[in-house]
Amino acid sequence: MLSAVMKPLLSPSPSLFRLPPLSSSSSLSLFFHALPFYSPHPITPLRSSRRNYTRHHASLSDYYLSCSVPGKPLRVAVLLSGGVDSSVALRLLHAAGHSCTAFYLKIWFQEGFENFWNQCPWEDDLKYAKHVCEQVNVPLEVVHLTDEYWERVVSYIIEEYRCGRTPNPDVLCNTRIKFGAFMDAISDMEYDYIASGHYAKVVHPPAGSSVLELSQDMVKDQTYFLSHLSQTQLKRLLFPLGCIKKEEVRKLATQFDLPNKDRKDSQGICFLGKIKFSDFVGTHIGEMEGIILEAETGDFLGNHRGFWFYTIGQRQGLRLPGGPWYVVEKDTKNNVVFVSRDYYSIDKRRRVFRVGSLRWLSGKPSGNVRQLRCKIRHGPGFYSCSFEMEAEGDVAVVHLDEDDQGLAAGQFSAFYEGTTCIGSGVILESWDDQCFPVCEKALQLAAVEDKTKLGKPVKIMTMPVTSVETEPGETSGEEKLVNA
Repeated sequence: MLSAVMKPLLSPSPSLFRLPPLSSSSSLSLFFHALPFYSPHPITPLRSSRRNYTRHHASLSDYYLSCSVPGKPLRVAVLLSGGVDSSVALRLLHAAGHSCTAFYLKIWFQEGFENFWNQCPWEDDLKYAKHVCEQVNVPLEVVHLTDEYWERVVSYIIEEYRCGRTPNPDVLCNTRIKFGAFMDAISDMEYDYIASGHYAKVVHPPAGSSVLELSQDMVKDQTYFLSHLSQTQLKRLLFPLGCIKKEEVRKLATQFDLPNKDRKDSQGICFLGKIKFSDFVGTHIGEMEGIILEAETGDFLGNHRGFWFYTIGQRQGLRLPGGPWYVVEKDTKNNVVFVSRDYYSIDKRRRVFRVGSLRWLSGKPSGNVRQLRCKIRHGPGFYSCSFEMEAEGDVAVVHLDEDDQGLAAGQFSAFYEGTTCIGSGVILESWDDQCFPVCEKALQLAAVEDKTKLGKPVKIMTMPVTSVETEPGETSGEEKLVNA
């Protein structure tokens, strides 16, 4: 059973809130140090009252507070990143009359690893978070979860790429860190909910399971990143931004006169900062030269730095002339990348794939499910789909109603019934026979142990269109080269 021990520190030492690695036999301990630039605020009994709620709420319409449970004073732990979204979420909860404590999660790498500390933006993030809290006198704590982040997210990502898969660090961060390690750490501190600036909506009925719903903003909606949570995690969450759109969040930031009201949204993977992902992969996995083969002909086109730098559907970084070229398959055993200029051809269907590691937010569906929607990446787009549970194991076969050329093993597929997200699974590498066809010559060359026997890469040229006649609806090889 997890236990928590809070040790306040009176001297102005650096803040520390560290979790040891979880194990079946270890307990969980918390260590709080006051921020050197911020006066310590011990966790006190609930201060909010109906009078406070009325005062905070007066300047905001019920519309803006509809996902913040107004009128029922709560104790809320708010994850604050220093960005606009989480800052507005904090102010909405404060306006709703809740007693809030803000937590900044510091999840950069372990210092013993090559980690580019000088390019990490966390100091700016923390400065903004501090000023946001000072505006409304909300206590702020810094939480050090670098070890946990390395063990539960980063090391997993590295291993997945080494195996040729494409993991999603944002899904893992939500499941294992923000609402995993952190949620476990404060489980004994009597907070009613944990809140963040995610664009999603959680409905907590008086009885029964909590429900994850799409947000009001379909472009910014982040239910995809939250789809692998458990019901235990979901029932403890609040997302104040789930009922409003991004442009309204920006307007609220101006109305609240937040210090970060004009700050740009963060992009990319949270732990990388300004570092290119290819640099990160090269640092932690290394490089190993391999060959690039054309899937349809087996032609030797060039070399690459390692298959783990590429994902299915990728077109950047191949450095091949006469394109665009797309990565269509990978041979991880022989370190070979197969590419094609005909990736979007109608005969290269990608409608069927398998998912594993399934997790359902409100119980496992029974048997075959015919009328679902799914997302296979973050964004507003959905596919209508059906899936069939396999007889053995927690694996299902998914049938899309349209082709998708970017199915990559390791990514998540989130499933929806109407506007409700019901769960998700990890896309497996063992798709059906509709995966991109690689010719026999290409497969044979990929298996050659001594790749120097292949000689020099072929010369890729863009050829002029000729008058060669083709069958109706058919495109000549020359035209393909010109159109590429």
